[in-house]
Amino acid sequence: SDHMENICGYLMKYTNLVTGWQYRYFVLNNDAGLLEYFVNEQSRHLKPRGTLQLAGAVISPSDEDSHTFTVNAASGEQYKLRATDAKERQHWVSRLQICTQHHTEAIGKNNPPLKSRSFSLASQGSANSPGVQRRPSQNAVSFFNVGHHRLPMGKRLPIMQPDHLVDVREMMSQAEGQQRDLIRSIECLPASGHLSSLDQDLLMLKATSMATMNCLNDCFHILQLQHASQQKGSLPAGTTISWLEPKVSLANHFKNGAAQNFPAEINKPASVREEQSIAEPCQLTREPEEINPDEELEDICDDKEDDLGAVEEQRSVILHLLSQLKLGMDLTRVVLPTFILEKRSLLEMYADFMSHPDLFVAITNGSSPEERMIRFVEYYLTSFHEGRKGAIAKKPYNPIIGETFHCSWRMPKSNVATDAGTDSSAHTLSEQGTLPKELEGQAEPDYYTVKFVAEQVSHHPPVSGFYAECVERNMCVNAHIWTKSKFLGMSIGVTMVGEGVLHLLEHGEEYTFSLPCAYARSILTVPWVELGGKVNINCAKTGYSASINFHTKPFYGGKLHRVTGEVKQNMMNTVVCRVQGEWNSVLEFTYNNGETKYVDLTKLSVTRKRVRPLEKQGPFESRRLWQHVTESLRDGDIDKATEHKRALEERQRNEERLRAETETPWCTKYFLKDGDGWVYHKPLWKTVSAAQTQQTDSN
Repeated sequence: SDHMENICGYLMKYTNLVTGWQYRYFVLNNDAGLLEYFVNEQSRHLKPRGTLQLAGAVISPSDEDSHTFTVNAASGEQYKLRATDAKERQHWVSRLQICTQHHTEAIGKNNPPLKSRSFSLASQGSANSPGVQRRPSQNAVSFFNVGHHRLPMGKRLPIMQPDHLVDVREMMSQAEGQQRDLIRSIECLPASGHLSSLDQDLLMLKATSMATMNCLNDCFHILQLQHASQQKGSLPAGTTISWLEPKVSLANHFKNGAAQNFPAEINKPASVREEQSIAEPCQLTREPEEINPDEELEDICDDKEDDLGAVEEQRSVILHLLSQLKLGMDLTRVVLPTFILEKRSLLEMYADFMSHPDLFVAITNGSSPEERMIRFVEYYLTSFHEGRKGAIAKKPYNPIIGETFHCSWRMPKSNVATDAGTDSSAHTLSEQGTLPKELEGQAEPDYYTVKFVAEQVSHHPPVSGFYAECVERNMCVNAHIWTKSKFLGMSIGVTMVGEGVLHLLEHGEEYTFSLPCAYARSILTVPWVELGGKVNINCAKTGYSASINFHTKPFYGGKLHRVTGEVKQNMMNTVVCRVQGEWNSVLEFTYNNGETKYVDLTKLSVTRKRVRPLEKQGPFESRRLWQHVTESLRDGDIDKATEHKRALEERQRNEERLRAETETPWCTKYFLKDGDGWVYHKPLWKTVSAAQTQQTDSN
């Protein structure tokens, strides 16, 4: 029923990342149009801890799960709330929406809406008429007449006063209703025939009309914030002007004739999310595990991602998905269809950036700070090509919290570049007397070993930590990366927030570096990847730095995958090396002495990583964790892959809910929080420092 009802009760309220969710006692005051909350029911007679005016507010059930919803006030303030179950959420949402509508209409009674022409949907002939005898995708948009609102000639738009926002809201409500009518009219068409509900032009019309309404809603939200700031002199504390989350769940837009044939990933409840943790922690140890490289075998898996079939076959699904996205929208919480996934986890993708370990180990062999910086730049620029699996832009699995990946590489010492007149095995730790205890007394092998470990240390935000070391060469790299993805129209952009540090312990040098942004372009046709943005590499001790620009392709002309950069001696402000070329093809290094060096990435030898067999991996290790999803994707069984993926997500949700209810923090396994970053629990610089201290004490 639509009657006004005062309700009260306990809800969970999200405060911030530190405090998280807290139980609070909420009261809906219909007479005053207020939503108030108190610490508990006993303090209800005291002053409320917080109050929201519901006039002009937007009440939105969240797509995170079936319990959460948000109350967005006209002032810009937002409450993120969670009920005990879906039924209770529906009760609160319906009562709040009725109260909001009542008080919003009351404000607008003295200001009737502007007159406007109505929006109409009309069929332009029947399926048997000559005008419809055509290829279904041609001029499908002309099947509908879309009227436009116009202002009378000679009249200027009035200055927007707060009361006039009510007019705008009413007009937008009409437009939203008309847009829904448009969607219904399209979905009522037959699934096959001359003009079907799956017509490509009509699907595009659905997507663009939804995107337009979402954009208008965002603009209206910004106008509300501006008026609030004019009334109060400034924006409310903590208010930010940003893109809002979608107000319509994905499931509501897949009801046409062919919806039942779409992968279950799209139709499943939006509460299923990949960012939460796996179940049964009490049965699994979180103690760090020492991986023996001798147990690892050379990887024989070669999953290339060149198959376009799935993308072509599922284009209608992509169009449906695009109808829910908005420019600038954060895609962290969007569950993407299974068929666009790579057959590996993001953690393994980071490992694949180390596929030229000979170039990595050769960095420390440079005879001078200048040469070591140039070698690092060369290794850095050659790492991205092998990190991609094929030319098609696909998305690796989102790691779940606690997921890990281990591997290693072995390369003959003779393959590692050295300085002129320097033996490849020179400067080893054994000669320096700082060999770690576990290697003492062992015969030195004729190869170098680089060990790698990665862990998903956080799910909100999604942060991965990874660490690689070569004990024999006294060097290691530690990094943490937070991936932020956004919808950019016909592209998806991924920003790599974070920092890496390369430690050359033999020289006492640290090289800090960042990562470029990645873009998936042409997501409706043949999706492809390009890198963009400026990254910096710095060594504070030596004063050398590098500035590298990954250039995105201009709209007209220009080359793909272009990169330029320079290595500089900061104290003398001198450029010692310039680099240009393509990061997936040929790079040209020009030195200040006039010499030029070319590196053809397509001809560089790739060292296969070594991975433990699945039966020896722990349940949290990437390949074992995702093995059923990967096998189903290899077999081309998208539905089965989706089911396995959904099972993982259900377990993650349950465990996350349990941790929230018991206020139990997540404990990482290999990485420790260090300020804003994450550091490996047993880095080489600590091991070597301890060994040197022990040797000094014994002397």
